[in-house]
Amino acid sequence: MQSTLSLYLASGSEIAMPSLNQTPSGERLHISIFGRRNSGKSSLINALTGQKVAIVSDIPGTTTDPVSKAMEILPIGPVVITDTAGIDDVGVLGELRVEKTLRVLEKTDLAVLLIEAKQAPGEWEDKLADMAADRQIPLIVVESKSDFIADDNKAISQVEVWARKRFLPFVRVSSATGENINVLKQELIANAPAGFCEPTIIGDLINPGEIVVLVVPIDSAAPKGRLILPQVMTLRDVLDHGAYAVVAKESELKAALASLSRKPKIVVTDSQAFKRVAEDTPPDIWMTSFSILMARYKGDLAEFVNGARALRTLKPGDRVLISEGCTHHRQKDDIGSVQIPQYLRRIVGGELEFGFSSGVEFPSDIQSYKVIVHCGGCTLNRREMCFRQKQAREAGIPMTNYGVTLAFIHGILSRALAPFPSVKTIWDGSEQSMSSGLKEE
Repeated sequence: MQSTLSLYLASGSEIAMPSLNQTPSGERLHISIFGRRNSGKSSLINALTGQKVAIVSDIPGTTTDPVSKAMEILPIGPVVITDTAGIDDVGVLGELRVEKTLRVLEKTDLAVLLIEAKQAPGEWEDKLADMAADRQIPLIVVESKSDFIADDNKAISQVEVWARKRFLPFVRVSSATGENINVLKQELIANAPAGFCEPTIIGDLINPGEIVVLVVPIDSAAPKGRLILPQVMTLRDVLDHGAYAVVAKESELKAALASLSRKPKIVVTDSQAFKRVAEDTPPDIWMTSFSILMARYKGDLAEFVNGARALRTLKPGDRVLISEGCTHHRQKDDIGSVQIPQYLRRIVGGELEFGFSSGVEFPSDIQSYKVIVHCGGCTLNRREMCFRQKQAREAGIPMTNYGVTLAFIHGILSRALAPFPSVKTIWDGSEQSMSSGLKEE
């Protein structure tokens, strides 16, 4: 039976969503190309994409920072291919480039190690292969510049022998002539991790034909003429799973619910409207936030929820890190830099010291913080978010998430976790006798 996909705009207004047909970087399979300087990494990127994406030069060390290109490789679908600096770079700056290159592994789903023809694999290749194995990242060994080898000399090379000893797939290519580029694409397809796609955002919580209400505030923080990425991603997932989506502003939620001929399965709200939406949503209807859905989709929700316990022990003078996965223009009422700090100061009854980070990585001094409060991570892929959780865990710093934090602050975290019973049980089991919330003024 074919499902009907439907969208209702409860506000009666038209909402422009151009990004609905675009695949965000965080949703693509991340393929990274590694190798020594001048091994042909940039040329391979250009050959795979069919475009001059990366600068090609005979001068070693031309690529100094990772360069990424979004493309399609069927039947894998959307991917991001990243060119990196040489793993054998030297000098003070070279060491920094190598460090940045190896850090790319933390968001890599599938790695390609490029080794120039006639070159013997050495300590750099051994280190990269070992790091990929430790992280359970599939690795393909590619011997480059095969056009430099005479046809009668194309026997089993030392590169192939090294790859076979490690039980790694091997391909010999020429980026200049295009030799075996299609074979490499097939290897990428064959070795792509079966579970590289992140879990569904909301699809496993709903059935075809059920109603999902999405609460989208339109305020000064809302981008002009469009929805933010987690809202678009959730809406698309609802439609992909054959359910009906009703979109309303928080001020119109009551009217939207009253207009429905049957009860919705779940109400999903922007975390900033948590308190009002919780009050306006009947208790027999699931209610959660986009940020909590993203916490589960991108990382370990249970770990984010456990991290929220540290919010209860905050005291004046403690340091709190507010971290975001992307950089954006902050509004005067920004959720990360304004709202959450204000709420936390009210809870502790005094001043806190806040640090702020955005973009690629955590600050180097995360051990000095009492807790990390992270955004939903919509621009990060799952591997990257899980790596950030791992960094915090290894540093002994509790880490939670915007949506979890705001639900905790308003005393409704247990209710917001109702769609995820195993996580709710963890929270309720240890916190039932210690319910928290903002004190009413």
